[in-house]
Amino acid sequence: MNGGFHIVVCGSIVPDPLQTLAPVDGPTGPALKNEMMLPSVLDPWAGHSLYEAANLAKNIPGSKVWLVSLGPKAKLQQLMMSIAQKVTFELVVLDGPAGGFTDSFEVAAALAGAIDKIPGLDRSRLLLFGGCASASRDAGVTMQMVGEQLGITEQFLGVDELKVQDNGSFRILERIEGGQYQVSECSGAPAVLGWATGNLPEPPNNPQIGMMNMRTVMPALQKAVPAPVGVGGVSYLGVELPSQRRETRIVKDMSADDIAAEIVAWIKG
Repeated sequence: MNGGFHIVVCGSIVPDPLQTLAPVDGPTGPALKNEMMLPSVLDPWAGHSLYEAANLAKNIPGSKVWLVSLGPKAKLQQLMMSIAQKVTFELVVLDGPAGGFTDSFEVAAALAGAIDKIPGLDRSRLLLFGGCASASRDAGVTMQMVGEQLGITEQFLGVDELKVQDNGSFRILERIEGGQYQVSECSGAPAVLGWATGNLPEPPNNPQIGMMNMRTVMPALQKAVPAPVGVGGVSYLGVELPSQRRETRIVKDMSADDIAAEIVAWIKG
């Protein structure tokens, strides 16, 4: 393809999934206990989309990748020390909350506004990448709303593969039920792709890429635009961890039908 693509990846931080997450009622609404102290990682689905974007840009001359992140600036700076060594990108930062209680519409509006202001972005060559879901904001609608606010109606979700044809069109594999794929054809950019897991492994660390990226990452963090997204019109009566209940009995010589019947009775009770 002549000219390449302008690929914008939406992705932010989430708490490390190995940590215990305890919801609390904060002064501005629900939050996670000691959220700013929790180790953070790049959202897994956003990570897949970033690696797919970098691979596509590497194979299509003239392409460029931007990573647009909405989250606490201090936490993003810590994360970029490792992510910047993976692939080449230009960072755009929105300084705001990254918890799971933010409203998807407000998040989408903030992201779309930031993307709209990227200098030199060519909308006719734009591919908007992101996760099909999120480990924190798992409403599953954010990418669609970002695309709609940017006027992009060609949208594909649960994507595992994107192939660019010789004529510039795309062949896209989207996950559907039963472990099968829906094969879609798209004439070209602009388009929104919400990635599942893709086909690429996590790239190894490359200090040279890291040093090159950090020349733009640090200025981007310093110029971070405040994005005070909230919970919209949603009100929470309370937040708490699901209660755990365990009842164990050891019974010998019990038939499978009797076990199943007892489980059903326990669930109904």
